[in-house]
Amino acid sequence: MANFCGQASAEQQLLLEQFIAIYPQLRADNLALLAQIYDDDIRFQDPLHQLQGLRALTDYFTGLYCNITDIHFDIQQVLMTGAQAAITWRMSFAHPKLARGKLIAVDGMSHLTLEHKIIFHRDYFDVGQMLYEQLPLVGGMVRLIKQRAQT
Repeated sequence: MANFCGQASAEQQLLLEQFIAIYPQLRADNLALLAQIYDDDIRFQDPLHQLQGLRALTDYFTGLYCNITDIHFDIQQVLMTGAQAAITWRMSFAHPKLARGKLIAVDGMSHLTLEHKIIFHRDYFDVGQMLYEQLPLVGGMVRLIKQRAQT
């Protein structure tokens, strides 16, 4: 699945493989696994948050995972050049307050910078697909706007 290019060290390749193995396993009760792959001073960013430090990242994930009833990641493609990696994925999750608790699929991509551990992680995904389209009333408006933009 991984396509390694450039001058990635064996240690960085192993770290990326650990990331790929750990993420699908993450649950509210095992977030200590994050310390195996992330530096203590990790910088993390997604469309909704910007965090610094392993404690802040673990707290953020704790809040996310405590309300989710089901989650899994399907890693689709992995590219690595030197200390940089790009991973495309599909996250499927269920939240009791979104889409009436039904499974929601969100496509995204993660950009990682690796040293001895991951020092930078940025996620790219469509917030509308993940959140806004799943809300009553707002979801219908967002879908209508997207449909009109496509024509």
